[in-house]
Amino acid sequence: MSTIAATPGLVAPRRRPVPASRRAAVSAARPTPARVADVAPASAPLRLTRRGRLALTLLFLVSLTVVLTVFGATSAATGEAGRPVPTRTVVVDAGDTLWGIAADVAAPGEVREMVHRIQELNAMSGSGVAIGQELAVPLG
Repeated sequence: MSTIAATPGLVAPRRRPVPASRRAAVSAARPTPARVADVAPASAPLRLTRRGRLALTLLFLVSLTVVLTVFGATSAATGEAGRPVPTRTVVVDAGDTLWGIAADVAAPGEVREMVHRIQELNAMSGSGVAIGQELAVPLG
């Protein structure tokens, strides 16, 4: 068991009680520590989380879809029936071309227009044809 011996001459200083009027003056002069929520860093850049970036992207895409739907091009289709075009069906044989088929049907000098009409009737994107393909060809 150890004993702590007090050194003679060393006595802890006594604290005197501070009067209430002086306590109020000291605490009023002393700044209060700011809470973290009260102080916003002035130079902190805006940082988005992954969830925030995803939310902004989705918001942008939804807005873009709404704008394009409202202000986008309208359909060119009408409620009225078009004029029927009399056609016949031609089956493509080996060696046939769209130009050759159009030349057999078109009037002289109008082959190019007939090629275009055949492409429109058959919803063709180009002039290529395949053996055995059935084409709707306008009469005359």
